[in-house]
Parts: sequence; structure tokens; C-alpha cells
Amino acid sequence: MDPFEAARLAAEHIARETGVEQHDVALVLGSGWGGAADLIGETTHTLDAATVPGFHAPAVVGHTGTIRSVLTTDGKRALVLGARTHFYERKGVRAVAHGVRTAAAAGCKTLVLTNGCGGLNESWKPGTPVLISDHINLTAASPLEGATFVDLTDLYSSRIRGLAREVDPTLDEGVYAQFTGPHYETPAEVQMAKVMGASLVGMSTALEAIAGRQSGMEVFGISLVTNLAAGISPEPLSHAEVLEAGQAAGPRISALLAQIIGKL
Repeated sequence: MDPFEAARLAAEHIARETGVEQHDVALVLGSGWGGAADLIGETTHTLDAATVPGFHAPAVVGHTGTIRSVLTTDGKRALVLGARTHFYERKGVRAVAHGVRTAAAAGCKTLVLTNGCGGLNESWKPGTPVLISDHINLTAASPLEGATFVDLTDLYSSRIRGLAREVDPTLDEGVYAQFTGPHYETPAEVQMAKVMGASLVGMSTALEAIAGRQSGMEVFGISLVTNLAAGISPEPLSHAEVLEAGQAAGPRISALLAQIIGKL
């Protein structure tokens, strides 16, 4: 099935089940960011993502597996996607981009992408939020198909990054490199990414951002540094460490994100 037709069907299902004809902003909440959904407004409907056409139950501990319709405090509608499909799940790039395309089909004009990631800057301790200014796609894949050419020059909205700094002027920004996963990067790969200009490394976000731009949405990305990347940190990496850092920082970064959403 054409991926945009699949997204339309999923959006129609969401509208039918929630009674909300159109949403305004979509949030993809990665590790550590889930609490933001409770702070931006009232959740009026919660759907099991696996019941929505084209979505799957989450394969990663720490992801909720739900799709929520939230009425924000300023009367907007937020579509909170807690069922992210990662590239390493081998379901194909269409599955990775499906949530973003569904959000666009549901009317969303703004896409907020979050993640937990490894940091290459030693001053970014675990629990540090970092704005994404650009990305390097190291997956050797794209959600675009055929002769589809999309300009990514200003992919991550400078306007929304400015709003974020109004909330917290101390926020740093960095370039996010998406690796394929699910293994963590080797120290040599981390150094390669650093030489290429990356300061954040992870396994999500870039492909979703490209799909968001193709769909005409304004894209905002923010990472939570959950650990120093391999070779930067003297300690071995583990998913438990990612979850622990996300849980510790969760209330603070969720409040930060909610304030940014309130300015959109």
C-alpha cells in the first residue's frame, strides 16, 4: 500500500476513535520524555497503538505503546505518539516514518521529536537536554522513495529553537548522528561521527525528521544525553543506564518540553 494512503487510513481511525477531527502538533516521546504528555494538557483519549492501522507494539522498554490525544492548556490538540518504530526493528523505513506521516495526515503542522542519546561533549553530563540543530543520517536509508527531492537545509526549526531558549537560555545545541543500531556504537565509530561534526549519537530521529519535512511539518528536535558515548565514557554502555538517566531527568525535562510546547 502507498505509505501516504496507509497514513490517511490510520489518521481516519484516530479521528474516528477520538472524535477529534484534526490535531495541531505531534510529539514523538523517546526515552525519558514520556512525562511531558501529562504536563501539556488533558489527555482526552488513549489508544493502544497496535490497534491503529500500520502501528506496532513497541519493541523497546521505556516506550508506552499508546497514541494519546491531548487538549493543551491553550486549546490546541496534541497527538502524542508513544509507539516509535526504530530502524533496527527491520520493519522497513515505511514503518519508521508511518507515525510521522499519520500525524501529518491528522492535520499536524508541527512535529516534536525527542530521544535519549549518547553525548560526545564531556561537559554534557547524563540528564542534559540538548537542542538538535542538524543531523547526519548514517543509516544508508531514506523515507523518500523514487525521484523525490526534498531540501533539508533548515530541517530543524531555528524558530522553535529560539522559543526553547526563551524557556531556558542555557540550552546547548548539537548535531545528531543516527546510526542503525541496535548495538551501541564502537569508540572508533563515535570518533568518526565526531570528525564528521556530530555531537550526539543515537538510533532514531533523523529518518522521522526527513519524513516530517516531506510532509510539510515544522520540525523541532531535542535530545536527552543519557550517557557519554563509547570511548568518551570510561564505563561500558547499557540500556539500563539509559533508562536510569531518563527516569532521573524525566520530571525536569518533561517540564521543560511542556513549557516549549506552550509557546508554539
